Amino acid sequence: MTLRIRLPGIIHSRPHLSLAIALGAITAPLLPHAWQLTARLLTAWNVTVWTYLLSMAWMMVRADQHDIRRAACRQDERGPVILSMLSLVIMISLVAIVSQLSTLKDSPPADMVYHYGFVVLTLTGSWFMIGTMFCSHYAHLYYIKNDGEKPLHFPDQELTPNYWDFLYFSFTISVAVQTSDVAVCGRAMRQVVLAQSVLCFFYNLAILGLSINIAASLING
Repeated sequence: MTLRIRLPGIIHSRPHLSLAIALGAITAPLLPHAWQLTARLLTAWNVTVWTYLLSMAWMMVRADQHDIRRAACRQDERGPVILSMLSLVIMISLVAIVSQLSTLKDSPPADMVYHYGFVVLTLTGSWFMIGTMFCSHYAHLYYIKNDGEKPLHFPDQELTPNYWDFLYFSFTISVAVQTSDVAVCGRAMRQVVLAQSVLCFFYNLAILGLSINIAASLING
């Protein structure tokens, strides 16, 4: 008799994200209670983000077309919901960062540099997470389309794109808030591209504002 353990759907469909969330949840209660709540939450968030990014990077550099297709088809239809929730959490992390910065006015210069470095690490990780999440979803939308026109047309007529192709498409949107030389076909794909463009516009705007604030604080001492 074989014992089969049925795992929750998100663990099966998104193991890297599930691992990252689990490590972040474990980290939060283990942090010193003397720390401010925002500091503990942002530290746990950084553990989640960088675990996800490192595990995804390790998977992506080793994956071939068959691995990409298998991973993309394994994802369920709750992708838009998960993307929306994670995008909301990322924006909430910005609020936590602003709250954290507001408490540093009377801190010693050495402490301020440390906290500003932590803020930069958080902003950078969240920015890379946005591009990586949408890259994974673009691969999902591309490879579940088995018949008819593919939702993305690459200029070299590549029909079996790998993660580098999807990363290129996704991070072009993250950087420039516009599409690259890859043609977008299909309403579902256009909706996702629009969502990423709007999210990245406001996130990049927030990064610019926070960067100016940090630079002014460092200059003024």
